[in-house]
Amino acid sequence: MIFYRALALMCLTLAGCAGRLDGGLLPVSGTVPGASQVNVLVATTRRPAPEPEKMFSGERDNNYNFADILVSIPPDANRVIGEVQSPDDLSGDPARQFVALRAEKLDEAQAKSRFHQRLAATGNRRVLVFIHGYNTRFPEAVFRLAQFAHDSDLQATPILFTWPSRGNLLGYTYDHESANYSRDALEALLATLQRDPAVGEIDILAHSMGNWVTLEALRQMAIRDRKIAPKIKQVMLAAPDVDVDVFRRQIVEIGENRPPFTLFVSSDDQALRASRKVWGDKPRVGAVNPHVEPYATLFHQERITPIDLTDIKTPDSLGHAKFAESPEVVRAIGARLAGGQSFSEQAGLGGVLANTASGAVATVGSAAGLAISAPFSIIDGRTRDELGDRFDQVGGNLGSTLGGTY
Repeated sequence: MIFYRALALMCLTLAGCAGRLDGGLLPVSGTVPGASQVNVLVATTRRPAPEPEKMFSGERDNNYNFADILVSIPPDANRVIGEVQSPDDLSGDPARQFVALRAEKLDEAQAKSRFHQRLAATGNRRVLVFIHGYNTRFPEAVFRLAQFAHDSDLQATPILFTWPSRGNLLGYTYDHESANYSRDALEALLATLQRDPAVGEIDILAHSMGNWVTLEALRQMAIRDRKIAPKIKQVMLAAPDVDVDVFRRQIVEIGENRPPFTLFVSSDDQALRASRKVWGDKPRVGAVNPHVEPYATLFHQERITPIDLTDIKTPDSLGHAKFAESPEVVRAIGARLAGGQSFSEQAGLGGVLANTASGAVATVGSAAGLAISAPFSIIDGRTRDELGDRFDQVGGNLGSTLGGTY
């Protein structure tokens, strides 16, 4: 009874989301001037859907399936960075909505061929693998990755690994078991990319429950191979819907020989607050305060870089997708990836924002613009020092402005 009450609380919490997308992948005949295009390669454990506008359902398949989707994104003048403007019919309007220009299901050989063509065309050997979270329908996952790739100016080939989420508020437990079901497939995808000589670097970005399947796949890989695939250069965990105790054990079993891990957390994440109730009132990793014990020591000992996004505000009242919906955050992640740097190097995320804050300072006309541009609480002494130095250069004292967050 307590479980179902908690699940009902989660549904009420999440019910405030905007209208849902249940299609939109029926290709349109063309796009419009000023629109942008993003190619998304897909690997999935979802079962194909009979409706062409959906492509894949929320049911589990025994096979690994693949797809190649070319997404058109509305002109920048018609949208806000961080937003996904979903189609309101089977295909959508390219002037104001995300639409598909091409949506093809592929077999494994075709998928590998397209992948190599894409790498050759871009001249970039870097790959970003994105794993979505709970309550996500297939078209939503495709458009979210396309939005992130565009808004971050991603300098890598985007690959979507999508597992069988039913995209239903009441499907939380089904989704969790689907994540378990898919960990072997994600491990196989990462191992295939590792073996491919055309691939030079793999970055991973997981969101919400997608962190569970990601951590389990990496744990299996570490146990099986006694290490994480060397081409995996960094792992970014956004709002992980993972029990803190389980996370600690997963990290230990992944071992010391692992790439840098970056953790995006927010203590005002309402979705994770509801999830905590479902799972026996145990804290979820994505909603902890990284400045207090035992988390500060845990992250320090395990060499995990926590980025506190609590002070970042987005249109989503749940505060659960700040990594993609905040213009500051998505641009900073893109800048870090473009430079081939992890957030544990140099000055962390705050350093990226400090280096790009001059425009905001000029616009605001005072040093306060820098504080507005970088409202992050980052456990990184070099970040704090560099931000303070930059603030002093423009005539202020950032240390006193942000002192309460460290």
